[in-house]
Amino acid sequence: MFKKLAASPVFIAIIIAVVLLLWLLSGDNYSAKQQPPAEQQIAAEQLPLVETRWSQASPYQLTQVAQGHIMPWRNVSIKSQQAGTVTELLVQQGDKVAQGDKLLRLSDEGRTALLKQAKANLTLKTDELASARTLGKAKFLSATELTRLESELAKAEAEYQRAQLALSQIQPIAAFNGVVDRRHIELGDVVQVGTDLMQLVQIDQLKVSAQIPQQHIAALQQGQAVKLRLLDGRELSGKLSFISYTADTATRSFYIEVTVPNPELWRIAGGSATVEVQLAPVPAHFISPALLSLDSTGNLAVAVVNEQQQVEFYPVQILSATNDGAQVSGLPDRVQIITQGAGFVKAGAKVQVQLQTQAAGTKA
Repeated sequence: MFKKLAASPVFIAIIIAVVLLLWLLSGDNYSAKQQPPAEQQIAAEQLPLVETRWSQASPYQLTQVAQGHIMPWRNVSIKSQQAGTVTELLVQQGDKVAQGDKLLRLSDEGRTALLKQAKANLTLKTDELASARTLGKAKFLSATELTRLESELAKAEAEYQRAQLALSQIQPIAAFNGVVDRRHIELGDVVQVGTDLMQLVQIDQLKVSAQIPQQHIAALQQGQAVKLRLLDGRELSGKLSFISYTADTATRSFYIEVTVPNPELWRIAGGSATVEVQLAPVPAHFISPALLSLDSTGNLAVAVVNEQQQVEFYPVQILSATNDGAQVSGLPDRVQIITQGAGFVKAGAKVQVQLQTQAAGTKA
């Protein structure tokens, strides 16, 4: 029976298969004893895959925005310096005047006569002193008498000047080029010293005041360009002309003034406007707000891939934001920004990179 089984082709095939299996196993075992196991490597396919795009920083014009109050460049109330009756009105409300123009005239009230008297007295005292000095040289006049005459001449000069001033003050004049904005008196009114007569303003140049928070004042410098935006959309350009050296104790903000030309004499003095101070440009990247995330410290950050193909999170500051995207600072000038997959990787992780394909002119 055994001889028949041994002669069977099936039995012979099984014996040959067993022998081959034993030979193969003995070869693998020998190879394992002679060679160390190969170092295990992570397949490239196992690295996280992120999509990126290259971004180049561009200069971005920073602006400091504040609410401002528009004022005339000059605003003076013309008051009466003499008592009298208004006998003539030389200008009306809204009239343009030049520096030195007469605005009105008050009654004389004897001032012309007083000036003539003061002038005659001055001439007399001048002649008396001249004669006394001649006598003094000849020793016919004492030094005391000469001093008295000099004193009287000085008094006469003062009276003459006062009379001149009083006569000139009955015709008030414009202190600068401007516009008569108000007239407070009418023809025939009796005025006293200190009575308001007219309001004179200069509006061909304006002064705009605003308050700037203390944390932004270091970025301001005199001479910086300023844009003034009015409530109706009109715009004017000016320059930062003054920055206060001390902050307001209540608000901790600093007072600034802006000089703004107003050649068309727009009626905007006394109103409000938005003040935009043009600061020095800074490098910024335009990105989608969806790429912003919070880092471990709670600050806004953007995920990027460095030269070692590792993930980094850069803290950034939003400079401006619109529906299309945001301008941010804090990134290197040229950087590879992760546009897809940033939420699945950590800082320091090595990643595979796939460059984003997008049409020219689109924003990530």
